[in-house]
Amino acid sequence: PFEGGAWTPRPPQGPPQGCFACIAKPPALRQASPVLSPSSAVYLMESKSCKGDSLRPAVPCKHSVEKKTMTNPTTVIEIYPDTTEVNDYYLWSIFNFVYLNFCCLGFIALAYSLKVRDKKLLNDLNGAVEDAKTARLFNITSSALATFCIILIFIFLRYPLTDY
Repeated sequence: PFEGGAWTPRPPQGPPQGCFACIAKPPALRQASPVLSPSSAVYLMESKSCKGDSLRPAVPCKHSVEKKTMTNPTTVIEIYPDTTEVNDYYLWSIFNFVYLNFCCLGFIALAYSLKVRDKKLLNDLNGAVEDAKTARLFNITSSALATFCIILIFIFLRYPLTDY
Protein backbone atom coordinates (compact mmCIF):
# COMPACT_ATOMS: atom_id res chain seq x y z
CA PRO A 1 0.00 0.00 0.00
CA PHE A 2 2.80 2.44 0.79
CA GLU A 3 5.69 3.07 -1.50
CA GLY A 4 8.79 1.36 -0.29
CA GLY A 5 6.91 -0.38 2.50
CA ALA A 6 7.91 -3.95 3.08
CA TRP A 7 6.67 -6.47 5.53
CA THR A 8 9.39 -7.86 7.69
CA PRO A 9 8.14 -10.61 9.98
CA ARG A 10 9.49 -10.68 13.49
CA PRO A 11 10.59 -13.87 15.16
CA PRO A 12 8.09 -15.26 17.67
CA GLN A 13 8.74 -13.94 21.15
CA GLY A 14 6.93 -16.67 23.09
CA PRO A 15 3.59 -16.33 24.77
CA PRO A 16 2.61 -12.80 25.74
CA GLN A 17 3.04 -11.97 29.38
CA GLY A 18 0.16 -10.85 31.58
CA CYS A 19 -3.35 -12.07 32.11
CA PHE A 20 -5.93 -12.81 29.46
CA ALA A 21 -7.95 -9.68 30.24
CA CYS A 22 -4.97 -7.39 29.59
CA ILE A 23 -3.70 -9.21 26.48
CA ALA A 24 -7.13 -9.29 24.88
CA LYS A 25 -7.39 -5.48 25.04
CA PRO A 26 -4.26 -3.92 23.54
CA PRO A 27 -3.54 -0.35 24.59
CA ALA A 28 -4.54 2.41 22.21
CA LEU A 29 -2.06 3.61 19.58
CA ARG A 30 -0.58 7.06 19.83
CA GLN A 31 -1.62 9.55 17.22
CA ALA A 32 0.52 9.13 14.13
CA SER A 33 1.93 12.12 12.38
CA PRO A 34 -0.28 13.38 9.55
CA VAL A 35 2.48 13.04 6.94
CA LEU A 36 3.88 9.57 6.65
CA SER A 37 7.21 8.96 5.10
CA PRO A 38 8.00 5.56 3.58
CA SER A 39 10.30 4.73 6.48
CA SER A 40 7.62 5.49 9.05
CA ALA A 41 5.15 3.38 7.08
CA VAL A 42 7.48 0.41 7.40
CA TYR A 43 7.83 1.21 11.10
CA LEU A 44 4.04 1.24 11.51
CA MET A 45 3.70 -2.00 9.61
CA GLU A 46 6.25 -3.68 11.86
CA SER A 47 4.59 -2.57 15.06
CA LYS A 48 1.84 -5.14 15.08
CA SER A 49 3.17 -7.04 18.10
CA CYS A 50 1.45 -6.57 21.41
CA LYS A 51 4.15 -5.43 23.84
CA GLY A 52 7.45 -3.59 23.67
CA ASP A 53 6.72 -1.43 20.62
CA SER A 54 7.63 2.20 20.60
CA LEU A 55 4.13 3.15 19.44
CA ARG A 56 2.45 1.07 22.09
CA PRO A 57 3.79 1.92 25.50
CA ALA A 58 4.43 -1.02 27.79
CA VAL A 59 1.52 -1.02 30.19
CA PRO A 60 2.00 -3.23 33.23
CA CYS A 61 -0.79 -5.69 33.78
CA LYS A 62 -2.97 -4.41 36.58
CA HIS A 63 -4.04 -7.96 37.33
CA SER A 64 -0.48 -9.20 37.86
CA VAL A 65 -0.18 -6.95 40.91
CA GLU A 66 -3.26 -8.63 42.36
CA LYS A 67 -1.78 -12.05 41.64
CA LYS A 68 1.44 -11.18 43.43
CA THR A 69 -0.35 -10.01 46.56
CA MET A 70 -2.45 -13.15 46.85
CA THR A 71 -1.34 -15.69 49.38
CA ASN A 72 -1.11 -19.32 48.49
CA PRO A 73 -4.66 -20.58 48.09
CA THR A 74 -5.62 -23.59 50.13
CA THR A 75 -7.99 -26.32 49.13
CA VAL A 76 -10.79 -27.08 51.55
CA ILE A 77 -12.16 -30.59 51.37
CA GLU A 78 -15.32 -31.22 53.31
CA ILE A 79 -15.59 -34.81 54.44
CA TYR A 80 -19.08 -36.00 55.14
CA PRO A 81 -19.71 -39.13 57.15
CA ASP A 82 -20.63 -42.27 55.29
CA THR A 83 -24.28 -43.32 55.54
CA THR A 84 -23.29 -46.46 57.42
CA GLU A 85 -21.47 -44.39 60.07
CA VAL A 86 -24.54 -42.36 61.05
CA ASN A 87 -26.00 -44.05 64.12
CA ASP A 88 -29.78 -43.84 64.43
CA TYR A 89 -30.09 -45.08 68.05
CA TYR A 90 -33.18 -47.02 67.00
CA LEU A 91 -32.97 -49.86 69.57
CA TRP A 92 -32.22 -47.47 72.42
CA SER A 93 -35.23 -45.36 71.39
CA ILE A 94 -37.52 -48.39 71.33
CA PHE A 95 -36.31 -49.42 74.79
CA ASN A 96 -36.90 -45.90 76.13
CA PHE A 97 -40.32 -45.76 74.49
CA VAL A 98 -41.46 -49.12 75.88
CA TYR A 99 -39.86 -49.18 79.33
CA LEU A 100 -38.64 -45.70 80.31
CA ASN A 101 -41.05 -43.35 78.58
CA PHE A 102 -40.56 -40.53 81.06
CA CYS A 103 -42.68 -37.51 80.00
CA CYS A 104 -42.92 -38.98 76.47
CA LEU A 105 -39.20 -38.35 75.87
CA GLY A 106 -38.81 -41.93 74.65
CA PHE A 107 -41.48 -41.33 72.02
CA ILE A 108 -39.76 -38.15 70.82
CA ALA A 109 -36.44 -40.01 70.65
CA LEU A 110 -38.11 -42.77 68.62
CA ALA A 111 -39.57 -40.21 66.20
CA TYR A 112 -36.13 -38.66 65.62
CA SER A 113 -34.59 -42.11 65.17
CA LEU A 114 -37.09 -42.85 62.42
CA LYS A 115 -36.29 -39.49 60.80
CA VAL A 116 -32.60 -40.46 60.80
CA ARG A 117 -33.41 -43.68 58.94
CA ASP A 118 -35.48 -41.79 56.38
CA LYS A 119 -32.77 -39.19 55.78
CA LYS A 120 -30.14 -41.89 55.40
CA LEU A 121 -32.24 -43.42 52.62
CA LEU A 122 -32.53 -40.01 50.94
CA ASN A 123 -28.74 -39.43 51.27
CA ASP A 124 -29.30 -36.29 53.34
CA LEU A 125 -26.27 -36.88 55.53
CA ASN A 126 -26.23 -33.47 57.22
CA GLY A 127 -29.86 -33.77 58.26
CA ALA A 128 -29.33 -37.37 59.38
CA VAL A 129 -26.40 -36.37 61.59
CA GLU A 130 -28.37 -33.52 63.17
CA ASP A 131 -31.40 -35.72 63.85
CA ALA A 132 -29.14 -38.46 65.25
CA LYS A 133 -27.68 -35.95 67.71
CA THR A 134 -31.20 -34.93 68.73
CA ALA A 135 -32.35 -38.54 69.14
CA ARG A 136 -29.28 -39.27 71.26
CA LEU A 137 -29.99 -36.24 73.44
CA PHE A 138 -33.59 -37.31 74.05
CA ASN A 139 -32.49 -40.88 74.75
CA ILE A 140 -29.92 -39.73 77.31
CA THR A 141 -32.42 -37.41 78.96
CA SER A 142 -35.16 -40.03 79.07
CA SER A 143 -32.79 -42.70 80.43
CA ALA A 144 -31.32 -40.40 83.08
CA LEU A 145 -34.68 -39.11 84.34
CA ALA A 146 -36.26 -42.56 84.37
CA THR A 147 -33.24 -44.02 86.20
CA PHE A 148 -33.42 -41.20 88.74
CA CYS A 149 -37.13 -41.90 89.30
CA ILE A 150 -36.48 -45.63 89.72
CA ILE A 151 -33.76 -44.90 92.28
CA LEU A 152 -36.15 -42.60 94.17
CA ILE A 153 -38.83 -45.30 94.19
CA PHE A 154 -36.39 -47.84 95.66
CA ILE A 155 -35.30 -45.34 98.31
CA PHE A 156 -38.91 -44.64 99.32
CA LEU A 157 -39.68 -48.37 99.37
CA ARG A 158 -36.73 -49.03 101.63
CA TYR A 159 -37.39 -46.02 103.85
CA PRO A 160 -41.10 -45.20 103.81
CA LEU A 161 -42.27 -41.69 104.66
CA THR A 162 -44.11 -42.93 107.77
CA ASP A 163 -40.78 -43.40 109.56
CA TYR A 164 -40.00 -39.69 109.47
